[in-house]
Amino acid sequence: MGFCAAGWRGLAFVCFFFSAFAVDAQTWPDRPLRLVVPFSAGGTNDLTGRVVAEKVAAALGQPIIVENRVGAGGSIGAEAVAMAAPDGYTLLQASGSTHGGNSVVYKNLAYDPVKDFAPISMLVRTPFILVVNPAVKANSVSELIALAKAQPGKLNFASFGSGSSSHLVGELFKALAAIDIVHVPYKGSAPAVVGTVAGEAQILFDVINTSGPHIKAGRLKALAVGTNAKSPVLPGVPTVSESGLPGFEAVVFFGWLAPAGTPRAVIDRLHREIVRALAQPDVREKLTAMGNEVVGNTPDQFAEQIAAEVNKWQKLARERDLKFD
Repeated sequence: MGFCAAGWRGLAFVCFFFSAFAVDAQTWPDRPLRLVVPFSAGGTNDLTGRVVAEKVAAALGQPIIVENRVGAGGSIGAEAVAMAAPDGYTLLQASGSTHGGNSVVYKNLAYDPVKDFAPISMLVRTPFILVVNPAVKANSVSELIALAKAQPGKLNFASFGSGSSSHLVGELFKALAAIDIVHVPYKGSAPAVVGTVAGEAQILFDVINTSGPHIKAGRLKALAVGTNAKSPVLPGVPTVSESGLPGFEAVVFFGWLAPAGTPRAVIDRLHREIVRALAQPDVREKLTAMGNEVVGNTPDQFAEQIAAEVNKWQKLARERDLKFD
């Protein structure tokens, strides 16, 4: 490390800074970790993180303290982690909102979802499900598209709110299908489901946790899932892509990230422990019971998926000139 020669004070400081992190990586962890969950306690994001954190903490020999920092679609919690020291002691339970949709919804996002984080692993994903009110005379994606084209501006699609993940997925569906359906924003997932069941809106992209009971009871019809292959969550339901809209993909994902610059040795250790945790039968049982598909991919694979997710929504926003309240 010749740049640490005496007299090069600035560079010597930089060298010392990175050397300190290298030492930390060798002895890490020697104190409790903090997992920032940027959504409310008790939700699927929060519960998923806690299930995995319990196992990873046991393997590391240090507690992982879960901190719920909510607001702005998860952006407040994500920003806090982006600005934290890259020492492996502060982690983020990221989602498709914090590392996808928020990049187009919020004009002055205080973090870069790609550059400001070091991905560790996607924990789980679950498909968005295209559901319709039973009164809608369509039993497939192609029939729904044909109906919407025959009645432009007559069908409504519900969302969890303006700029929410379900809103963006609905806009993606509109764009790829080249149809005119009207957005009706609600204040959350549960009200959007209630509105669709009541017929205030006819179409909704939702997840299995909230729509599942209504699908089973016949109060909603499930036309397709948003994964690019059939989902174990609803194995008998086709994908949107194979049902008349090739290339469509829309999933909810949760995964762990650290601040950019976190030593790779720390990232790799966390990844190993996450994969081990996800392989344990009790963990898989708990996660799949929430409607999740267990993933556990590599840091590089997760990084590629985040970049693709951000690019997808930014491209859609530009092409559709989307504006959010």
